[in-house]
Amino acid sequence: MDDSSRCRVSVAEAHRLLRDGAAVLVDVREPDEFRAGHVPGALHVPLSRELPDSGDMILICRSGNRSRQAVALLAARGVECVDVIGGMRDWAAQGLPVEDAYGAAGVVI
Repeated sequence: MDDSSRCRVSVAEAHRLLRDGAAVLVDVREPDEFRAGHVPGALHVPLSRELPDSGDMILICRSGNRSRQAVALLAARGVECVDVIGGMRDWAAQGLPVEDAYGAAGVVI
């Protein structure tokens, strides 16, 4: 297993970690994407802003590209975190909860 695979988790594993309270989910998408649909309880910190330095974070974006970039940026600062393989698209495709800015059913854009 190379280093990059250790920095990634499946949707199922991310869901389990969140459900068990073992991590915080940070959504690194842009504001319009987050408002349209996000994981309930996720923190919103766009990749274009300063990412937090706390550990036990799971990063998510639409497909996994931006969250991988965020993991790399944080790793360069000595922060260990992981990203979700397949991002919000796979999260929603597996039937997991997605809500919009008003708490109603959301969509991934």
